[in-house]
Amino acid sequence: MTHIAPDGSVHMVDVGAKPPTQRVAIAEATVQLSAAALRALQAGTIAKGDALTTAQIAGIAAAKRTSDLIPLCHPLQLTHVDVSLNIAPPRSVLIRCEVACLGPTGVEMEALTGVAVAALTLYDMCKAVDRRATIQRMQLVEKRGGKSGVFKRRRG
Repeated sequence: MTHIAPDGSVHMVDVGAKPPTQRVAIAEATVQLSAAALRALQAGTIAKGDALTTAQIAGIAAAKRTSDLIPLCHPLQLTHVDVSLNIAPPRSVLIRCEVACLGPTGVEMEALTGVAVAALTLYDMCKAVDRRATIQRMQLVEKRGGKSGVFKRRRG
């Protein structure tokens, strides 16, 4: 338990002595929508505006602010954040966030935060049409770099 001090209190792990390495993490989530919400999304008629672009920007901004949201995360100088939203049949949007940095600790939380906030933003943009929309399968799908090496989630 690296975040627990000997006295039982929590603390942020000191990564100052760790050598910087290239770190990459990819996270995904799916937002399930009603047929009406998906049609409105595709037609660009969501009342709040361009939902896909707004969610993309929100995800990028969130990945950059992860240490402000998750108490024990280190502030990292990210070198890359890419958030994509793609309509996936029959009625969902697949959100993917890829984050990279050259640093002493991983970027998994940044990728997960980016995809989570993009999904929440998409829900917010679409809720007037579909309050039953659901956010599903938010997960880390890949990470590279650091002492633990490569992680790749198997599909299926």
